[in-house]
Amino acid sequence: MPKIWEHNRLYSLLRPYVDLCTRESYRVFKTQGELPDSGAVIIAPNHTNTLLDALVVLQTRREPTVFGARADIFRKPAAEKALRILRILPLTRERDGLRTVTDNYKTFDEIDEVLAHDVPFCLFPEGRHTPGRELQPIQKGIARIAFRSAAQRQTYVVPTGINYGDFFHYRRFAHLQYGEPMDVNAFLAAHSDLSEAEQYRAFREELHQRLSALVWPSAPSGKLALWQRLLLLPFWILAAFLSFPMWFTAELLCRKIRDKAFCNSARFLVRLLLWPVTGIIWAVLFFCLLPGWLALLLLLFFIPSYSLFYDALPF
Repeated sequence: MPKIWEHNRLYSLLRPYVDLCTRESYRVFKTQGELPDSGAVIIAPNHTNTLLDALVVLQTRREPTVFGARADIFRKPAAEKALRILRILPLTRERDGLRTVTDNYKTFDEIDEVLAHDVPFCLFPEGRHTPGRELQPIQKGIARIAFRSAAQRQTYVVPTGINYGDFFHYRRFAHLQYGEPMDVNAFLAAHSDLSEAEQYRAFREELHQRLSALVWPSAPSGKLALWQRLLLLPFWILAAFLSFPMWFTAELLCRKIRDKAFCNSARFLVRLLLWPVTGIIWAVLFFCLLPGWLALLLLLFFIPSYSLFYDALPF
């Protein structure tokens, strides 16, 4: 298996489709700002919407980005292999126990290699997701990774604000903004008189301040107005019928999910997996049972039907 930062054919093959499904998860999607074009880059976004946060970050560049995720999802060998193909590395947290935290040293070596090859590394510095507009405390992990990288090369940490119009409803507003990069080397030079523990604390405080400025107190919902949904009602009925296997599966999963912040990620995954399958089934049925022109028309309408179902929900 190639190293996590190297070219991967399967990743390259899947990426355009995953990107399409990600973009289609939002009715309004905007990005702002850029990453530094030189040096090691560590992306530090707020974390409110589980899997989709990482996918939103991916939309800002076509080149690969490696992510860090909690280590417990890597426990099964099949899951670990799949996650590594997706360029995700395991990171343990202090609350997972001191014995497991030592496993991070191996991951830190891999992160160093990623950064040395000019591939950005993305880490959610809060260490947990919280569906809201209040930033949680910054954990030590990002400071450890940044300081270790800065000892070997020019390193930047880029505070990144992800703002959603709605944390629990699908197909709404999403906005990502890259903030002013933090020059880690300059930070360490300016705080060389502090102890290591004090440097960690000062860095986390500054990152928290910068990241908080990028988290909006409110955001446009992205929801269609009532009159627009009523206007689309006839089309919504057809869309609901054509996309029934998809949205019914998604909403059934959401009923069983305790942490509702995962619901939009579940709806995304259903789109990712069932969109082509459902399309193939409908194509066979349409072209076997209907005139060619009508079959083609219905198949073309099926393509946006899952999005239209959520956009124009009349209730």
